[in-house]
Amino acid sequence: MLFIAVHLGLNILLIFDDSGELFNEGAHFMATNPLIKIMEPILGLGFMIHIIWSFFLEYQNWRARPVKYAKKNMSGASSWASRNMLILGALVLVFLVIHIIDFFWVMKFSPEEIEHLAKGDYDLVAGLFKESIFAGILYIVGAILLGLHLSHGFWSSFQTLGLNNKFWLRRWQVIGQIYAVIVAVGFSVIPLYFMLGLYK
Repeated sequence: MLFIAVHLGLNILLIFDDSGELFNEGAHFMATNPLIKIMEPILGLGFMIHIIWSFFLEYQNWRARPVKYAKKNMSGASSWASRNMLILGALVLVFLVIHIIDFFWVMKFSPEEIEHLAKGDYDLVAGLFKESIFAGILYIVGAILLGLHLSHGFWSSFQTLGLNNKFWLRRWQVIGQIYAVIVAVGFSVIPLYFMLGLYK
């Protein structure tokens, strides 16, 4: 969740400086920062554990009740996101793979592809949204899916760690909803900015 917040903070620079210098400086700092270099493989491992563990828990739940329960209206007991976390997570994973192919892989392993761009990383990211409406829509959908996933994932992560009680649970849920909206809207604004031609 901290990574997503930092990632959004960096990417939002795309719409605050059309020269691209501010975003490029931020991207360079992130790429060369020793702490980030240490955290990247840890974060990658964390993602893998999170994904594998989610499927494992879903499998365990399925094995525990091979015969489905009688249908009940669960809308009052739990949110739509909480009942569909695996589906949301799988869709976010598909989006994540596309995102890595579009940007991360190029920035990390194909720097020669960035060299010919006038503004480096900025042109790579902004160029995609300027040139492809489909890509822009895909990233907006991805941001919404991520927000929905986080709307339950945020507060339930504190519950998993035992950092909740009757006093804190409702507060974590509210904070989680606010955080999820900020993430979904924040990441959606970026492609919209370029798709609508708001840049100079």
